[in-house]
Amino acid sequence: MARGQQKIQSQQKNQKKADAARKAGIDQKAAAAKALNHKCSVCLAMMPDQRHTSSISRINIQKSPLPAELVDVAA
Repeated sequence: MARGQQKIQSQQKNQKKADAARKAGIDQKAAAAKALNHKCSVCLAMMPDQRHTSSISRINIQKSPLPAELVDVAA
């Protein structure tokens, strides 16, 4: 961990980066929402790709048949 003057300089540097990003119009929430473009037809969860990451969802999804729109996508 940085202490004293180094900590203050680091905070100022990070604040300048955040201000520059805000002025440039970079919005992390909008970018994250744009990345969620796949919707699971079984559990209706939005995700960036077509795989589930939680084991509970994966077990429930594997038991149900594959939806028609994903039959040609499945590997």
